[in-house]
Amino acid sequence: MKPNIVISKPSRVSKGTIQLTGSKSECNRALVIEALSKGKVKVQNVSDAADAVLLAGILRGAQEVHSSLIIDHSPNEDSYEPSTMNHELKTVNIGPAGTAMRFLTAYFTLQDEEVILTGSERMKQRPIGVLVDALRELGADISYVENEGYPPLKITGNIQQSAARIAIKGNISSQYITALLLIAPNLPLGLGLEIIGDLTSRPYVEMTLAMLEQAGIKHNWTDNVISIAKQDFSETSIWVEPDWSAASYWYAIAALSDEAELFLPGLTSYSLQGDSVITEIMANFGITSQFKDGGVLLTKEPKPIIRKEFDLKKCPDLAQTIVVVCAALGHEATFTGLETLKIKETDRIAALQNELAKIGVKLIENNEAYTLDCSGKFIPEKVLFHTYEDHRMAMAFAPLAILIPEVEFEDANVVEKSYPAFWTDLEKVGFVSPPTP
Repeated sequence: MKPNIVISKPSRVSKGTIQLTGSKSECNRALVIEALSKGKVKVQNVSDAADAVLLAGILRGAQEVHSSLIIDHSPNEDSYEPSTMNHELKTVNIGPAGTAMRFLTAYFTLQDEEVILTGSERMKQRPIGVLVDALRELGADISYVENEGYPPLKITGNIQQSAARIAIKGNISSQYITALLLIAPNLPLGLGLEIIGDLTSRPYVEMTLAMLEQAGIKHNWTDNVISIAKQDFSETSIWVEPDWSAASYWYAIAALSDEAELFLPGLTSYSLQGDSVITEIMANFGITSQFKDGGVLLTKEPKPIIRKEFDLKKCPDLAQTIVVVCAALGHEATFTGLETLKIKETDRIAALQNELAKIGVKLIENNEAYTLDCSGKFIPEKVLFHTYEDHRMAMAFAPLAILIPEVEFEDANVVEKSYPAFWTDLEKVGFVSPPTP
């Protein structure tokens, strides 16, 4: 049985220093680069997020791998039942780790082995057909084990590349594009990748290219085509910056506090992470970001909220945080760029609608724009929020404990996916959790 947690915050003043774990987004890319470089690239400050630990274990060969071994790295997940599979194949179960699923799908096409790549029940409902089609067009041998377009996948490595240039839609998931770009230097013919239409989460693609460049890989991006020739990695080390996505929850805490002074070491103003845009977004709520002493200091100043529209296409992982802050403050803003939220760890739009209703707030959809109706907003004495096996649902709603006397979350361990120390870190700034009877 998954444990719940109850939190409250007696004071509306939030002060303290919080050392965040390494960025999951940066770390996952760096780990794949490390593996593809065959030892030339070393990763430092590996994130302790469950997804990163899982990927590191697979790529670095944390366990001895035999041809018949089922590698089940999935935390708090039922193991995949391999009864319908060929037991001579290696089966890799990545649980709920969506990034690992996308990156490993591409990675295994280059390896001298045949694998079954699977995950949790939710993972088997998350589409991957766009990436598989792109890899097949390049010459990869990939088939579906159960349902067309969805994991689990059977991947036969040693790709026999038949095309050097392919096209992919840009508005589905930037992780598909990143997965292809990461393997591009190792492809026999290199890769020319044409992006069709608008590019969702562009900063994540830019992060990928910047990290490849750190490892000596050159690229050319002209109009909507990214080209990477076959080339060798350079010997180097990649240091993973602390996680700006995790930092966003501290910005939310600052925004809902009466007074805030929070220091987050290691974060820089020149980050590769797209979610560092939280500094600009939260400035609308009176949060000042001062980069000094090797980190960022958050302080709050009283300020009327004027901005009514937020385009989150480039930073969809911030959506839940920003929507919840606006709802808590009764700010009836409109949000766009949320197209990918329905295929994340859960349908995040539906999850937000369900949970915001518990404080009387509606999130109304109108032609891909979402507007908050706070006319019925109220602050209950206590509330139970569901997390939908989604780490960001728990962490986005946790700051509401500043306003609501008693907040309970189901499945406290869900935060391990990206921020294992989250509940412990909350205690450092005055959140309290009563002992379990």
